[in-house]
Amino acid sequence: MSLHAKKLFPEVENIELLNHQNVTKRDLLNFGNLLLNEFKSLPGTQEQPAQWLKSSEVRKLLKISPGTLQNLRVNKTLNYKRIGGIIYYKYDDITKMLDN
Repeated sequence: MSLHAKKLFPEVENIELLNHQNVTKRDLLNFGNLLLNEFKSLPGTQEQPAQWLKSSEVRKLLKISPGTLQNLRVNKTLNYKRIGGIIYYKYDDITKMLDN
């Protein structure tokens, strides 16, 4: 990770002037945002999808209709768990189904 002063303070021409200035809230906010973006760009830090997905999330992910999702359940192509009135699907099961 390389955080250069020029990256943090692009509006400052002479970086040496920063040695005698106070840090403002805006400076801290800029630093926080830059640091967050640096962490997000590191390999292996990509956000993982949720382990369990609801029916609406699966339909959106696979771009299928509610009827198609029901057929996948009925045909036992896609495993699911019903908790109360909500049906959940394991993300790993969805990826396995797509690989087959």
